[in-house]
Amino acid sequence: MTTTPNKETLGFQSEVNQLLDLVINSLYSNREIFLRELVSNASDAIEKLRFSALSDESLLEGEPENAIDVEFDTEGRTVTIRDSGIGMTREDVIANLGTIAKSGTREFFGALSGDARTDSQLIGQFGVGFYAAFIVADRVTVLTRKAGTAEGVRWESDGRGEFTVEPCSRARRGTEIILHLKEDASEYADNWRLRSLIKKYSDHIAVPIRMLPTTPAEEEGEAPGLETVNSATALWVRSKQDISDDDYKAFYKHISHDFEDPMSWVHTKSEGKLEYTTLFFVPGRAPYDLFDRDAKRGIKLYVQRVFIMDDAEQLLPRYLRFVRGIVDTRDLPLNVSREILQRNKAIDTIRGASIKKILGLIETLAEGEDYQKFYQPFGRVLKEGVIEDAANRERVAKLLRFASTLDDKAEPAVSLESYIGRMKEGQKAIYYLTAETHATAKSSPHLEVFRARGVEVLLLSDPVDEWVVQHLTEFDGKPLRSVTQGKLELPGDEAQPEQPEDAPESDFIAKLKAALEGKVSAVRPSTRLTDSPACLVGDDYDMSANLQRILRAAGQEVPNSTRILEVNERHPLLIRLATEEGEERFNELAVLLFEQSVLAEGGRLEDPAAFVRRVNQFLVDAAG
Repeated sequence: MTTTPNKETLGFQSEVNQLLDLVINSLYSNREIFLRELVSNASDAIEKLRFSALSDESLLEGEPENAIDVEFDTEGRTVTIRDSGIGMTREDVIANLGTIAKSGTREFFGALSGDARTDSQLIGQFGVGFYAAFIVADRVTVLTRKAGTAEGVRWESDGRGEFTVEPCSRARRGTEIILHLKEDASEYADNWRLRSLIKKYSDHIAVPIRMLPTTPAEEEGEAPGLETVNSATALWVRSKQDISDDDYKAFYKHISHDFEDPMSWVHTKSEGKLEYTTLFFVPGRAPYDLFDRDAKRGIKLYVQRVFIMDDAEQLLPRYLRFVRGIVDTRDLPLNVSREILQRNKAIDTIRGASIKKILGLIETLAEGEDYQKFYQPFGRVLKEGVIEDAANRERVAKLLRFASTLDDKAEPAVSLESYIGRMKEGQKAIYYLTAETHATAKSSPHLEVFRARGVEVLLLSDPVDEWVVQHLTEFDGKPLRSVTQGKLELPGDEAQPEQPEDAPESDFIAKLKAALEGKVSAVRPSTRLTDSPACLVGDDYDMSANLQRILRAAGQEVPNSTRILEVNERHPLLIRLATEEGEERFNELAVLLFEQSVLAEGGRLEDPAAFVRRVNQFLVDAAG
């Protein structure tokens, strides 16, 4: 840092340098979005002023009218964006223009690959904001004064590592950004070019965006007045018949700072006891922080078209955090706070109706052929709704898709409704198997009897699936049953005589149980296996082995539990083991049988070296 009287030269935060480099080099083909980003920021600054002025009218400084002015100088090759918003202090300028003060910054930069095309899409999800100025400018000057303060601030940088900050005299509140255009960006210092960009990207903004008229004043010597270029009406209050798809797409990009079009949207106006308008969008791709459950949600709250707050988490549950949009109501006070929202009945009503509208939108997507385009990025988050939204659990469950033994692909494409439609005659339950990966689930020995009898099994390999099946115990009257727990009741089993529970164990089973004492709770003949020698199963209400692994990986303590070893007595390995007379060798082979059962379900051995030693000894003996 260097300092001259009243002027400081500071270095950008390292992440800003990285972002600037990517913005300048990766977004060249999308450079016209610089105006959209800067106008959007100016609109946000004006909305913040309007909200702050509700409690302190003096911040308006006798000038209640707000507008965004866009000017240009063709000869000087500059474009200026000026707003009458909240403005910034020196500390605000350094914090907002010298650092990236956004949640998830570390995750964002960790996801960058160095590939320009891929990174430009990621930046689009992140939102480049002010830094978009450097796409077209080789120098940027910012003049600003915060409402209610006396001193202005001048900020300037060429985007190459440093910026200067110094006091300046400024009568108007708000912020003025002067872009000194690069030679190859001189096309933007043009009235028609700027007007076309405003109409294309910012027509929906509710604040007037003004420019000099394209024709000179009629009377000589008369100062030309500014004219409004955009519609300057909040898009969501307009009739849906008057809003084009392009208008909706442009508005989505404004509120989400996304480069891509939304996948779909729903626009609703409710009148009656409560009056409110909602406009919700499903993004075309997942935001980079989608799986951060504590990340802020993308819903803006307005009261009588006055912006109140960003990311109002009370408006939608966490499992719909990928949705972007606005809620505007007349039934809340203008000075509403987050604390008031938490105990407001109107918000509860709006929230409930909004959830139903969004689920209805997703149901419409599910009826189409391209549902995978939605489900691939958002399906794992949608599953959380089964856990946290009991009122809509069945409705959310209908929207879920799973991989199954019916298809070799890992892509989740099977709905619970379609599964029930294919159930075998006499089948009483929906069968599923949870595992760490799809490959582990697909090759599990627990599936052998199901494949042999043509009974479909859902293969669940998302970590959240373990909690889903804990809460979704039945669907459409059919219980969900794990193929790794309890005794099986498959179609046709009723005709087979059941063994009484107190039936004596065979000598071989008793001998195996003794050899594995402390490792298993019981040993019993299996009805699951047709090709494998053994597998581990749990009782009906035991915690699954996969859930135990997930909890331990998360650092949680899980009580040790022993499971049941089921053996296929028709397997050649078991037939050979039954003839083994040496006790020590029998015990070694019994432990080896147990350990391979652990590995087959994706588990981890307590002593891998001992397992390798046993396998090696077995191979030596087999070789003679």
